[in-house]
Amino acid sequence: MTTTESPTGDVDRAADDARSRGLEVEFRDNAGAASLPEAAAAIGLSASSLVKSLLLRTGPDDYLLALVPGDRSLDWPKVRRALGVNRVTLPDAEEAFRATGYRRGTITPLGCSPTRRVLLDASVVGRRIGLGSGVAGRSALVYADALVRAYDAVVADISASP
Repeated sequence: MTTTESPTGDVDRAADDARSRGLEVEFRDNAGAASLPEAAAAIGLSASSLVKSLLLRTGPDDYLLALVPGDRSLDWPKVRRALGVNRVTLPDAEEAFRATGYRRGTITPLGCSPTRRVLLDASVVGRRIGLGSGVAGRSALVYADALVRAYDAVVADISASP
């Protein structure tokens, strides 16, 4: 796997992957945003529609991406139940980069190399969401339902209010 950390290369990788799956995506700038509400406002969405992509490890070399609204937190017991596993961990930053090809804060299922399973929080179904684009300060806007189809994502209640 060749991984590039150049801003153009990562957005191109995400865009190429989305296109290959028939997923419409729009990239918007949110650079300079100092908070979740500012980042959401910069791309025209509510904070609950700005989704964070968290890499989770369920076993040796077994990873998936959990997509959770930015104004909510991951609920570990719910995640374990949804996946039918007893243990789920959050890898460190270097392991996350090796497993996705993206740095934390930019991780996205779009162009993730290799492709990872996707677990999407049920609260965003039916909405347009913003997620990582592979580049800091840029978001990828997609429809959650189309993302589910494009990545054969599992939809479950996996989040809780902070």
